Amino acid sequence: MPNFRWPRPATDPDIGGPASAAGERLRARAAAIPRPRPELVGLMVLAAVLYLWALDQNSWANEYYSAAVRSMSTSWHNFLYDSFDPNGVMTVDKPPLGLWVQALSVRAFGYHPLSMLVPQALMGVASVALVYDLVRRRFGRTAGFVGGLVLALTPVTVAISRHNNPDAMLILCCVAALWFVVRGLEDGRTRWLVLAGVSVGLGFETKMSAALLVVPALVAAWLWVAPRGRLAALRQLFAGGVAMVVVGGAWPLLMALTPAANRPWISGTSDNSILSLILNYNGVGRLDGQAGGPQAVGGGGGGIRGGGLFGGSAGPLRLLNETFGGQAGWLLGLALVGGIAVLVASRLRRSDARSGWLIATGGVFLTTVVALSVAQGIIHPYYIAQLAPFTAALVGAGAAQLLTGDRVARVLAPLAVAAGVAAELVVLDNNPGQLTWLVPVLVGVGVLTAAALAVLSRGRLRAAVLGGALAALLVAPASWAVDTLGHPTNGTFPAGGPITSGIGQGPGGRGGPPGGLAGRPPNGFGPPPGLGAGAPAAPGGGAPAAPGGAGGFPGGGASAGARGGMAGGPGGGPFGADSGSLKQVLQYVNAHGGGTIAVSSQQGAASQIISSGANVAGIGGFSGRESVVSVSWLANAVQSGQIRWVLTSDATARGPRADGRVGSSRAMAAVARTCTRVTVPGSATTGTAGGAASSTITLYDCQGHAAALRAAGK
Repeated sequence: MPNFRWPRPATDPDIGGPASAAGERLRARAAAIPRPRPELVGLMVLAAVLYLWALDQNSWANEYYSAAVRSMSTSWHNFLYDSFDPNGVMTVDKPPLGLWVQALSVRAFGYHPLSMLVPQALMGVASVALVYDLVRRRFGRTAGFVGGLVLALTPVTVAISRHNNPDAMLILCCVAALWFVVRGLEDGRTRWLVLAGVSVGLGFETKMSAALLVVPALVAAWLWVAPRGRLAALRQLFAGGVAMVVVGGAWPLLMALTPAANRPWISGTSDNSILSLILNYNGVGRLDGQAGGPQAVGGGGGGIRGGGLFGGSAGPLRLLNETFGGQAGWLLGLALVGGIAVLVASRLRRSDARSGWLIATGGVFLTTVVALSVAQGIIHPYYIAQLAPFTAALVGAGAAQLLTGDRVARVLAPLAVAAGVAAELVVLDNNPGQLTWLVPVLVGVGVLTAAALAVLSRGRLRAAVLGGALAALLVAPASWAVDTLGHPTNGTFPAGGPITSGIGQGPGGRGGPPGGLAGRPPNGFGPPPGLGAGAPAAPGGGAPAAPGGAGGFPGGGASAGARGGMAGGPGGGPFGADSGSLKQVLQYVNAHGGGTIAVSSQQGAASQIISSGANVAGIGGFSGRESVVSVSWLANAVQSGQIRWVLTSDATARGPRADGRVGSSRAMAAVARTCTRVTVPGSATTGTAGGAASSTITLYDCQGHAAALRAAGK
């Protein structure tokens, strides 16, 4: 019987029917998808290695935020209202977006340090990718690679990406806003400005006013280029501004509309107002010298050499000093001259696509430089992380411009190399003992490459010489970036580089006994390697005396320095002396009816929240000095059952500190006058004769005393 074959259907791909056409469309779309560029893949792999390698050694990083994440992950009410403590008494002193990401990760993967830190690392990788494309779009793939590489190897970027402070999210939002504007300058579509506004709004929900530093330059760039005309540009900017306000104002509006009795007290304020947090503590107060800044606490000398907890005195050379410089100041000179090269080449002509890019990117760079240089309020060295991506972008763009070999490039290229070498020599001089062998190498390579770049025109040889100069200038930051992986990056003040580069022990003797403050790693205020949250402080530890307290750093209690211990560890610390007594107090409270314990410092309560989810609320704010809760509010919290117990300390009962902040001292004093005093057995101490002596802890039971407490506050 002959073989019989059914006729093919009209949709058979082999005979060109509809299925064939659909397949062709799918193949065409697949071919149109951009393939990953190898240099971008390499950058992302490098960043992932730097940001994820041995990440678990950082433990809980900043215990303040780790405690808040635990509290926020246990209750949607705490999650929504940014509560620091499990009972929803006080908020964190920052908006919640960065912590929301970590809390959601904890809900998905469990409460573990890596659940919080891995998302941070991925944000850092995303920022590197965005900087690459930001530069590539205007100056080519090589320039994009240089920009991404500089950001990936910036020491403070490595530290922040391995830490749970909200700065990784802030940086990603700011870079995304810049990327959207640069993208929008290409076709003039309004949607890009709207997306930029959303990004700034998300940054505001992460760290408030810090995100607004990018806005002036982005507005200026759009108005200057006006891709669809000036009138259209104004309408588009209005649309972007509306998006920014709606997104950035959503959570503050929620806090403003929620009755105070139904939400936590807003930490960092004296009036429980979200506007106070926005405008003062996290606003202009950071710039104009709010209490607690470098002018109030020994922040070190000014100029190039000064440093310390608050980055030293304000001045034009602050970003090269011993605390800022090693974190992200290495390539500032090169970035500045590179930006000038783009400026001279483009002459800011509206028809030149580089003009809008430079106004946006260079403008954000200069705005951030000025803000960090002149700030008189609370400013920490890791804040320079916000400058790092814009420095990197200018280095990449400048490298592309200086590679052209025209007359301007032959003049400015040697100046760029000289400025880069000079800045690095200043930073190295402010970090004695670091990379001493590199100084003659930088000088030699700088002289040779500057001379060659002055005479060589466009070509492979010029590219090789410029590449050699960049490689030499990247040695120091790359070395510090890798060094960051060799020790924990934890505590309140994350720092990149070798272990001696951080707060507590560093070049120039920036404070602290050998081995770091109170046995903590010098790069931060966290537990020593190998010890978990709440682990005992190293024997013999103790914080050096400082204004604002009899012992320890500002915010520490009268005996904080004598007992030893640091932030969150037993024995108190630089940000409150409550935690040393909490373990014994918690045992007593659990045996006598339970209830939330109010202490002065949130940081002092952090370790107990981390380790056991204890109901401990720090009513004085982060260090016990930022939040001035009213006595009537405390009475209401007692009456509603939110707070029952109050653990006072000498530090909080004495009244105003040296910098004028009173914290919870007034509320604590009212508690001491009205509530029932309870004596709790403490841990054994060493007597004068060397024998063991029993200490006691004073605790107050405020149950049933709300009316008396309220009367005491009038």
